Amino acid sequence: MYYVYILKSVMNNRLYIGSTNDVNRRILEHNNGNVSSTKAYIPYKLIKIEKFLNKKGALKREFQIKKSGILRQQLKQLN
Repeated sequence: MYYVYILKSVMNNRLYIGSTNDVNRRILEHNNGNVSSTKAYIPYKLIKIEKFLNKKGALKREFQIKKSGILRQQLKQLN
């Protein structure tokens, strides 16, 4: 299984959208400061997760979310 996950910074509501085959590991990497692009905005909380059968489907959805400004604004409203 592959997943698209959306994290929200507790510090400033910044969103991070990614994909992985191990969501728990990835969240730990983000919150431990092991990801340079999110390190400055720790801590993060998981606000949404979507499941996919393959990596290709997850990457396609990740790109779709990142490209959609309207969808990003809607996601920022989630707790």
